[in-house]
Amino acid sequence: MKFALNGALTIGTLDGANVEIREEVGEENFFLFGLTAGEVLGMKAAGYNPAAFYDSNPLLRQVIDLIRSGRFSPDQPDLFRPLTDCLLNRDEYMLCADFDAYVACQTRAGEAYHDREGWTRRSILNTARMGKFSSDRSIRDYCRQIWQITPASPAGA
Repeated sequence: MKFALNGALTIGTLDGANVEIREEVGEENFFLFGLTAGEVLGMKAAGYNPAAFYDSNPLLRQVIDLIRSGRFSPDQPDLFRPLTDCLLNRDEYMLCADFDAYVACQTRAGEAYHDREGWTRRSILNTARMGKFSSDRSIRDYCRQIWQITPASPAGA
């Protein structure tokens, strides 16, 4: 959210704050990827097996194997083992299932970035439309709705 407040375009799934961000900035300024809520429920009900994605997807396998190899932590080759074990055995957030969609979305974002004028326009619109998430608005809402207080006048005013 902080990145979007500063003009960054978001690549994300439709969960959490991303739903609200996408509503505010507009679909054209948000790079959406991933499973729908219904698809997630269906895959979990059917017994989601992240290792099956690893076994059937050469690029995903290459990425996980590279992380697991110790290349990014040569002094501690097993540093990322808990991460890769989690991905292959639990994958609570279904990252393996979303991997291909993420790669395709990242490609779309990269292509959009090459349109400098279009990217700049999107970035400016992103910043302009993120006002709902500003700290000023949040504090004002907390004061009114939760703390039930009003702003004090500056001393001497």
